Amino acid sequence: MKARKRKELGRYVVADPEICGGQLTFKGTRIFVKDVLAMLAKGYNWDRISTEFDGRLSHAAIAEAIALASKALTEKSDKPRRAA
Repeated sequence: MKARKRKELGRYVVADPEICGGQLTFKGTRIFVKDVLAMLAKGYNWDRISTEFDGRLSHAAIAEAIALASKALTEKSDKPRRAA
């Protein structure tokens, strides 16, 4: 079986099979990207999010997570659909 490798999706976001089972986290932390995106969806501002994680997340890291999520959503919606 082929071992999964660490994938760096940007400067701040990583998927590492050795950390949190390969779920997307912020580099050097065990903070899940999905948790930060959920906080944003609930209306938390970036300063509050950073404070919730003891200042371990910069605004740049949060911005990158939003940009990656936006890109993934856009790419998924731009794919041609098969006829039913």
